[in-house]
Amino acid sequence: MIGQRQGESVATLGRASISVGGLPDMPQIALPVVVAAGGDPDLVAGDLVDEAVLVGDSSGPVAGEVVLERLRFTDAFVAVALDVSKERIDAGLNTIAGNLGRQLKSGKITEADRNAALKRITPVANFEGFAEYDLVIESAIEDEQVKRKIFQALCPHLQPHTLVASNTSSISITRLAAVTGRPEKFMGIHFMNPVPVMELVELIRGIATEEATFAAVKEFTLALHKTIAVAEDFPAFIVNRILLPMINEAIYTLYEGVGGVEAIDTAMKLGAGHPMGPCELADFGGFDVIQMAQDAVFEYTHSESAKLNILYRKMLEAGRLGRKNGKGFYDYAERT
Repeated sequence: MIGQRQGESVATLGRASISVGGLPDMPQIALPVVVAAGGDPDLVAGDLVDEAVLVGDSSGPVAGEVVLERLRFTDAFVAVALDVSKERIDAGLNTIAGNLGRQLKSGKITEADRNAALKRITPVANFEGFAEYDLVIESAIEDEQVKRKIFQALCPHLQPHTLVASNTSSISITRLAAVTGRPEKFMGIHFMNPVPVMELVELIRGIATEEATFAAVKEFTLALHKTIAVAEDFPAFIVNRILLPMINEAIYTLYEGVGGVEAIDTAMKLGAGHPMGPCELADFGGFDVIQMAQDAVFEYTHSESAKLNILYRKMLEAGRLGRKNGKGFYDYAERT
């Protein structure tokens, strides 16, 4: 809770006890994560709260999966997960258990590490479950309206001191902050995917973000052993501002017949030193997520270069989402 300082041994936050330390001269932060993965974005938040679910989209990541995939665990943090249904939470927890099991088998973690990580996840049934935490990170699908509804439903249940952040990869932090009722305590914290592998986190201030908020979130991020890049509040920030046009240009290269999918990916991996080709990267990120991020950039800039290629939109219309449903530029059923 706010007021706990380094040197005090334990702070109790609701149902979770967390070790204190490693964050000098700042409030101790526990980590709950709001996740949306299902439901109808057109429903109003109030209706969804009555049903103890969170608005989202079925293509979004499930609650538990985000909690562990996004963050390296340390003894200083706990995670609280809210999803659209118990079934989705259970599926997420099963995914986490499987991922941790593979890490255990490969020797990356111990059995004690795995058990401790799982104990730090607490599913909750509604927004009241976030009432006693100091930092809440939203990690829903990359849809501004979904995120706005989440914040409108969530923030009335938070303590006045609670900091709120979005894991958005492209949406205006200032616009999202405006619906929270606490814009000075709001900012962006963008984890790269896959998070356990990628060291970088982008931190983004909104126009009203207070320096104390930024300092607390910065220390929190460093405590997760991540490297920080500070970005301005411009759609797609730094990483995706550069990656999205590359993916779009790769699709144009395919569309114009300059090269095939495998030729494009091979050329960029061996010719430019990229670990993953742009077509494979698009499959990994998800066609729908990339479309929403690219559209967010175009909405802001109205630049012709930000327009998503028609081929990509046609593939989306055909139901291709990439790895998440087995079909993108590659057919993953054939590759297994």
